[in-house]
Amino acid sequence: MNVLVTGACGFVGWRTASLLIEEGWSVTGIDNMNDYYDPRLKEYRLRDLKGAGGDFRFLKADIEDFDALSDVFKTDRFQAIINLAARAGVRASIEDPFVYLRTNAGGTLNLLELARGHGINKFVLASTSSLYAGQPMPFKETLPVNEPISPYAATKKSAEALSYTYHYLYGMDVCVLRYFTVYGPAGRPDMSYFRFMKWIDEGHPIEVFGDGSQKRDFTHVDDIAKGTVLALQKTTGYEIVNLGNNKPFELNYMIGLIEENLGKKSVRKESAFHKADMKATWADIGKAKRLLGWSPSITLEEGMKRVAEWYLENRGWLRDIRL
Repeated sequence: MNVLVTGACGFVGWRTASLLIEEGWSVTGIDNMNDYYDPRLKEYRLRDLKGAGGDFRFLKADIEDFDALSDVFKTDRFQAIINLAARAGVRASIEDPFVYLRTNAGGTLNLLELARGHGINKFVLASTSSLYAGQPMPFKETLPVNEPISPYAATKKSAEALSYTYHYLYGMDVCVLRYFTVYGPAGRPDMSYFRFMKWIDEGHPIEVFGDGSQKRDFTHVDDIAKGTVLALQKTTGYEIVNLGNNKPFELNYMIGLIEENLGKKSVRKESAFHKADMKATWADIGKAKRLLGWSPSITLEEGMKRVAEWYLENRGWLRDIRL
């Protein structure tokens, strides 16, 4: 099978494409290589994909550009699409909500329409735990998520709604994956763990929003990639599935693991808790186990050790990465 992976040089896209290649799939990856964060991280991931062997083809393209996407579909025949191209980040979405709407909602619509036009019946969409704001924990997929508190969450909800529409109208087999706080080596530099590691190592104060007592269901990117690949199997038509570690930890605990792995202590600078942030996340993953046969395998302790090892191996060029 030939699978289209959008956002292939993004954090989750990279590890998902890597796993697909490893398992013998034919993968076409597209990415616009934008500068939302330092492009050197995307270039690092792309080099890794190209060096992995297997059947991998990369095209620079933007899912916002319907005509450019149409050309991709004219030259390749796909049996499935994994849409991992997105603008991520709650706070950044408040600063520029328009680009989030264009990419997360408009880009998804472009892909769905091209899938319909080319007879592609399998569509996997990356969504977010940010939709569960204000709901009781642990978060179950059946909870109503009608009041998003950031443009990021609102545009992801829009993408989910559009995907359901294409399932309803055209019988498309859609699996929506709600990711919970993905972390791991070569992650996004706007994520807290990446920033904290770099700041602590370089002797700078770390900026913590609130007192660090907020909890997150930190989930390693390799576990997320495994769940995403498993979502390619045929489901019942339209499914929303949580992918999380099912074990939330305080931000303070994660900071302590970074200190332990680096052998250095942090100096804190606390800022006000951001209105658009969530106090805690916690995934109920019963459905992922039943439907996909998926469960996470990497503990936060082991995962942060892997992050630190990668960081220390690549510290030379990471010194210049902008946060």
